Amino acid sequence: MSSVASRRDELALSAAGLCLIGACYGLARFAYGLFVPAFRDEFALGAAAAGTIAAGGYVVYCVAILASSTLAPRLGGRAVAVAAGTLATAGTLTVALAPSAPVLVLGVLLGGASTGVVSPALAHAVAHTVARERQARTQTVINAGTGVGVAVAGPIALLTQQEWRTAWLAFALLSALATLGAALGVPHGERRGAGRDPLLPRPLFPTGSVRLTVAAALTGVASAAVWTFGRDLLVRDGDLGEQASTIAWILLGAFGVLGAAAGDLTERFGLRGAWTATALILAGATAAVAAWPGSLVAACLALAAFGAAYIAASGLLLLWGTRVHPRSPAAGVGWGFLVLALGQAVGAAALGAVADASSTRLAFAVAAALGVAAAAVRPRELAT
Repeated sequence: MSSVASRRDELALSAAGLCLIGACYGLARFAYGLFVPAFRDEFALGAAAAGTIAAGGYVVYCVAILASSTLAPRLGGRAVAVAAGTLATAGTLTVALAPSAPVLVLGVLLGGASTGVVSPALAHAVAHTVARERQARTQTVINAGTGVGVAVAGPIALLTQQEWRTAWLAFALLSALATLGAALGVPHGERRGAGRDPLLPRPLFPTGSVRLTVAAALTGVASAAVWTFGRDLLVRDGDLGEQASTIAWILLGAFGVLGAAAGDLTERFGLRGAWTATALILAGATAAVAAWPGSLVAACLALAAFGAAYIAASGLLLLWGTRVHPRSPAAGVGWGFLVLALGQAVGAAALGAVADASSTRLAFAVAAALGVAAAAVRPRELAT
């Protein structure tokens, strides 16, 4: 049976979950985009190769999220969350020590796996220990950890300057601390015997899930441009330089924390209205980055808007998944995030190929158009 946690335990879960999401997503996964210029120089990578490496991280994420969706109900949220933190620590440490491109790829894959493991684990813990009326807010606060992680990665990059390996060693240390926090703050949640929970939600496509799937896929492709090539575009096309482009990246993460308001936006404007607005902002911000990559003011504003919109959109997908699949929230979240990552995998590889064949700006224009298409796929309003 599920047990409702005390408010103190809820706060501990929120803090531990936010930090762990920050380590897995903000450091082990999305910090790759912050360092693409350094990786391209260090390992002689083209845009297509850099995009393919990022795509690999998203693909392994998909495999990991399937495993986590079925393991979380069996092993409990804490054990799976600690496993996610361990993968994030191993991934960031591998990147820091990478002597060659293949080892870099291994680190990216481990980091990508950590994000696939962590989301269903925390969704399971929240669903089975937090009072129902506070679950939406708790889920979206935890999800905003991505923005915190991205915002933390930026100053570390500035402090280490060209010593990108030192930055990744710092990421590994922070990931280890977040893992310890998860071991202390994430509850087990309800645990069930093998065979009682499916690997994927059943039914796989209940009412509203087709819209969720299409919207998540389009959002994944649309967001891949900024996450993979955003800073590279500012440095190579905009000639902003290391410091200016990193400041813009910090704002991406800092404003991403505003995405924690996704749950409140849903309660006030409904899932449909909140989704449409955030997807359109994400598309507009992507287009703005491509239009004015040489303007620091425009880049900062665009990346700040992108950060807030992306974290809010992923939070809305999280809520959307739990509402479409109320009987299996971990699997519901897993499905929505799996499709989002599949879109990002396709987007990172395809947009990198477009950038090599034509220009990075054209790749961003394509991504922005797909973001507009995502906004048009609006969710049904489901009863809470």
